[in-house]
Amino acid sequence: MVKYRQIADEIRKKIADGEFYLGRQLPLEKELCVQYGVSRITIKRSIDELVKLGVVVKRRGSGTFVKSVDDEEFKNFRRGRQFSGFTEINHGREIYTEVLQFSIVHPDGEIAEKLQIPPDDFVYDIIRTRYVDGRPIVIEYTKMPIQLLPGIKKDILEKSIYAYIQDELKLKIQSAHRAICAVMPNEIEKKELAIQEVLPLLEIKQTAFLDDGRAFEYSISHHRADEITFKTVSMCG
Repeated sequence: MVKYRQIADEIRKKIADGEFYLGRQLPLEKELCVQYGVSRITIKRSIDELVKLGVVVKRRGSGTFVKSVDDEEFKNFRRGRQFSGFTEINHGREIYTEVLQFSIVHPDGEIAEKLQIPPDDFVYDIIRTRYVDGRPIVIEYTKMPIQLLPGIKKDILEKSIYAYIQDELKLKIQSAHRAICAVMPNEIEKKELAIQEVLPLLEIKQTAFLDDGRAFEYSISHHRADEITFKTVSMCG
């Protein structure tokens, strides 16, 4: 096998194994040259091969980012990771959203890294309580890059941000990286979610991506544990 294809296959395997996760930027070409002991031309051909396969996407001035892979097992995994917004999930039920906070701020270092933007960019800082059929279900803490998602206003937050992104901005939502754990509510969350007794919350930390690999959302949502059933698909290696 020629060297550039061998390198492309190794990078592709790292993506399938989760070492390079969806939306992550690949190492720079000069770093890959050192890692594999080859010329920049060879690395460029490897990256071009991955682009042809639809595995990665190049963003001018930013670098190369993981997009998707060919492996059938990993495709199934990605389908399991795709998701719908709160409004779509609860289609047919009465949805109400209370906006607790809506401001524009500079992201801290962690948020900037999650959203793949410079710290001097601006993000929407959003806190919402979501209701279904009159019952408070979840409180969401969300950061979104303004440059990528212009025009978000309070009336959009009271409806569906995802519908605005897809229907108005014509962007395609692809997938999300999630981490889930149980936490106890703070006093504000007890009030907002009408918690009277001892009740843990299901915390979901999520970085969501468009189909071109750009991160458009970092959120932490705290769900009442008695009001949610979370389904996922795992991949065993």
